[in-house]
Amino acid sequence: MQDLKIAVVQMESKLGQVQENLNKINHFISEAALQKVNIICFPEMCLPGYTREMAAELAIDLETSDIITNLKKTAQEKDIVILVGLAEKNATHQPFITQVVIHPNGTIDKYRKTHLGKSEQPYFTPGNEIKTYATVQARFGIQICWDMHFPEMTTILSLAGAEIIFAPHASPSMVGDRRGIWLKYLAARAYDNTVFVAACNLVGDDGQGHRFCGGTLVLDPKGNIVAEDFRGREAMLITDLKAAKINKIRGQKSSSMANSFYLTARRPELYGALLTNPKG
Repeated sequence: MQDLKIAVVQMESKLGQVQENLNKINHFISEAALQKVNIICFPEMCLPGYTREMAAELAIDLETSDIITNLKKTAQEKDIVILVGLAEKNATHQPFITQVVIHPNGTIDKYRKTHLGKSEQPYFTPGNEIKTYATVQARFGIQICWDMHFPEMTTILSLAGAEIIFAPHASPSMVGDRRGIWLKYLAARAYDNTVFVAACNLVGDDGQGHRFCGGTLVLDPKGNIVAEDFRGREAMLITDLKAAKINKIRGQKSSSMANSFYLTARRPELYGALLTNPKG
């Protein structure tokens, strides 16, 4: 990994106001580019606004959408990797919750949320692929909201080389204090797997009476807070990620147990045996 600068955005997405939301996304990208940000991440389904009931109506086809063409041009002009959340059309009329990854060289990747919450399952199709994405400076993975509650997913991404996990959310205000909740488990994901974790959330009113609690948080590979913003308003959090610590741990250049890359000591042959015969 090389040193790099990232941005995570908490934004107010108006439900169904795609052009308005896109204009806001482009504004944040322009501001980030002025500060030489390498990767910018927006919240879950920020483009259409988060919705279950209207998701199929607002879903877009990544192959034909003018919006994706617009963002691709922006990524090239601004020399920045863009991660944007949307509902992606598929043949079943139950769209994917997708985070599109748009690279400056014109390449478009995507991650489809693999773990759906109970309230999402009647409306969406889960993705079936976990992967990492490479830039010049780093390799990263994506876990969307509910995905972050599954420790093995972060472990798999780390074993596959991910050095940063981006965690876009659409968590409503009713779930409570987002900072307190995130620090319970996001810090553990970072610490156990030696990864940076960068989380962001929708904030404010979606125009249909639904409110989101916001929040942006960046944790280092030891689970320490690098930067945060929980003021409950639209904002972009820009953070420099220093590669020295993660490279030292991943490169096994430290004899300290506190700086061990714990995943190298895993014994998966034992875990499989227990699952096969849980009662011994």
